[in-house]
Amino acid sequence: MTHSEPRAGHSAARGLSDKSIRNLFIFPTIAFLIIFNIFPLLFSLYTSFTDFRASTNAPANWVGLENYSYLLTNEFIWRNFTITAKYVLISVSGQVIVGFGLALLLNRYMPFKGLITTLLLLPMMLSMAVVGLFWKLLYDPNFGIINHSLGLGKFEWLANPDMALWAVAITDIWMWSPFVMLLSLAGLSAVPKHLYEAAEIDRAGTFYTFFRITLPLVAPILMIAIIFRTMEAFKTFDLAYILSSQPTTELIAIRLYKMAFLEWQTGLSSAFAYIVLVMVVGITMIYVKYLNKVKER
Repeated sequence: MTHSEPRAGHSAARGLSDKSIRNLFIFPTIAFLIIFNIFPLLFSLYTSFTDFRASTNAPANWVGLENYSYLLTNEFIWRNFTITAKYVLISVSGQVIVGFGLALLLNRYMPFKGLITTLLLLPMMLSMAVVGLFWKLLYDPNFGIINHSLGLGKFEWLANPDMALWAVAITDIWMWSPFVMLLSLAGLSAVPKHLYEAAEIDRAGTFYTFFRITLPLVAPILMIAIIFRTMEAFKTFDLAYILSSQPTTELIAIRLYKMAFLEWQTGLSSAFAYIVLVMVVGITMIYVKYLNKVKER
């Protein structure tokens, strides 16, 4: 009895138990998620089945799958999907090639390696708006440094319908290649050195070492980078919106913005958002499935 009294007194002195303190932190977080994540998600799902317009006070009428049917059979919407797919392919492929190439160059001894790596990481730390305005000046046909450096005269990058999407993709590659480089460096540093030593003893060539040792062991990290960058590329809005107003650069995020906040088709835009969500989740699942296969090798 004498041993239990100090414990009771000690517990009362603490005021709150560990469980109460834990709940004190958990409950506000759960409430925050419900209010700002789950409720808007469920409300937008309901809205996608109605003809609701946020610009009017008219009640929302239930239209069922009419919004989804309209979007999936609209050729202009599919044009936005085609433009976005092209942009994602160019952008992500370029980021993987440039980022992995930089990682291979940095994965060796060189003077000021830390400083060089830090400088290369700077682009992805900048704001999208700042990057967009900065590259808009670089692409300027009158005084832009890109035309001057390449000797292209007054070539129009952003006003040219055939080149505008490439210009946006090149900007995205410049900004996010460091992200792929960073992940690739982590993967390259984890490759056991004795594998390279064994390959050198066997007099294996550079290409054999790269395709048989380096690439297979770094492939899971590269797949993770591709998954992240593909999801982000599908959501690209500000960069394309700032750089160009060409129809050939109207990505699905821009079309969604116009539909929701310029045309005020709230119900239709909600359905559009869910179609995009399902597509991104489906592509991600394919990537993850392939990633698991790569890991099992």
